[in-house]
Amino acid sequence: MSGTGSLVGRWAGRGTRGALSGLAAIGLAFTNLPLLVISIVALALSPVPFLGLALTPWVMSLVRMRADLERRRASRTGVLVTRPYHPEPERALPGGWQRFRWTVTDPATWRDLAWLLPGAVVGCGLGAIGVLLPLYGIVGLTLTPLWIWLGTGWYGYGVIWSAESIGTGLLCLPQGAVILAAGLSLAPWLRRVDAHFAHLFLAPTKTAELKLRITQLTVTRADSVDAQAAELRRIERDLHDGVQARLVSLSMVIGLADELLDRNPAGARKMLAEARESTGAALVELRHLVRGIHPPVLAERGLAGAVRALVIGLPVQITVEVDLPGRPDTPVESAAYFAVAETLTNLVRHSRARHGSVTLRHAGGVLTIVVTDDGIGGADPSGGSGLRGIERRLAAFDGTVALSSPPSGPTVITMELPCALSSPKTIPSSGTV
Repeated sequence: MSGTGSLVGRWAGRGTRGALSGLAAIGLAFTNLPLLVISIVALALSPVPFLGLALTPWVMSLVRMRADLERRRASRTGVLVTRPYHPEPERALPGGWQRFRWTVTDPATWRDLAWLLPGAVVGCGLGAIGVLLPLYGIVGLTLTPLWIWLGTGWYGYGVIWSAESIGTGLLCLPQGAVILAAGLSLAPWLRRVDAHFAHLFLAPTKTAELKLRITQLTVTRADSVDAQAAELRRIERDLHDGVQARLVSLSMVIGLADELLDRNPAGARKMLAEARESTGAALVELRHLVRGIHPPVLAERGLAGAVRALVIGLPVQITVEVDLPGRPDTPVESAAYFAVAETLTNLVRHSRARHGSVTLRHAGGVLTIVVTDDGIGGADPSGGSGLRGIERRLAAFDGTVALSSPPSGPTVITMELPCALSSPKTIPSSGTV
């Protein structure tokens, strides 16, 4: 019985959300017409010097905000509508020719404008059906109680409702229940129909998708080249300032020991002991350097084991949960590891957290990493916290980073990397460090 009640509750919840979303669609539909009118006026004034250059991009930004809202609403129904606009040109000043040209030459701008009127009609119509049908059923359910409460002298009428007698009043109850159930069942489906209609206008065309993909690949390739160049410079600097300096010093000490070997054996032995210590220090630095390129623990134990080893020495208690039925390719695994390492470094330095967690899972061809903490929150990617570096590192593999960090916390960082796993090996599901 509890299972049936839970199913009924979820069904009623989906229906209610669908009806409320239909009500929102009606309200938003009435914003489309003013936007269409002011867009036409702005385009008509575009030949006017200065005024047209400034007004048209501003109005089109409002249209894009409305279209983006509809894309998000469609995505909540399971219909993914990707944002199709061309990247904004560098140094495009407000009121300038570049910004005006970027706006009016983008085909997505005209598709947004073409959607405003039919989108308003379809959204308002489907929303009205999704709202009025459940309400009509509720009216049918309430007629009989009102008839009993107010007495036989009161009569209620609707299109099909009539409570002129107790017999007809009792018939309203099952009819209202059927219509209410039909309305709640239909409301989510109507929202999906509206979302698919918006997809026809607001989603990028195949050509636009290809251009956006090329642009994205160009940007990520440039970021990858820059990141690789920076990494090579770091390795060169570490070798030059660290290991190389120690090796030069070691060579000089051995040379002095060789000169003293016949004249002062005790001094030579002391210098050789110093050389041995320098050799050990150089080996330690080399291990750190290699660990920064590709940690041995990552190669030996995989991503799950490497992350567990990573959190052992942290001053914050970190729970690691893993659901990986295999291992990603080595480049993806390395990028994921260093992204987690950078995130945990930020957690320790800035969050003031007492507890945190790292979740690794793979489903639908996507490796998802979620890092959370109970700290003070307020993380800002523009504040130099390393999040931009993580985004650039993962973007080379079409990965994404999503941040939720309200003031007072908690902070949740979700990283996704499209990848396949190489083996069906099962990895233990959880552990606490």
